[in-house]
Amino acid sequence: MLNIVNKSPLDRNTLQSCLDANTGGAILLIEDGVFAATRGNAFEAKLKAVQGTFKVYALGPDLDARGFGDRVMDGVTVVDYAGFVDLVAEFKTCQSWL
Repeated sequence: MLNIVNKSPLDRNTLQSCLDANTGGAILLIEDGVFAATRGNAFEAKLKAVQGTFKVYALGPDLDARGFGDRVMDGVTVVDYAGFVDLVAEFKTCQSWL
């Protein structure tokens, strides 16, 4: 399953809810959700801990728009819009965490 998270973990608990559901698969961080993919944030350890269960992606244009393109933590794959489309096509199901 592709889990799509668009809210900052500093603002909402959507990413935590996604992790608690533990569906496995992949997580794509978009919009303010990309804050979770940056080095030094409060959620970094939690994302690193689930990298064996989830493959974590972040949308590059959203990272760049927020000035974090150069602060992506290890283990997170940055994708562009075409990569976003490829992920949606790759996974049989997608879940948007709102």
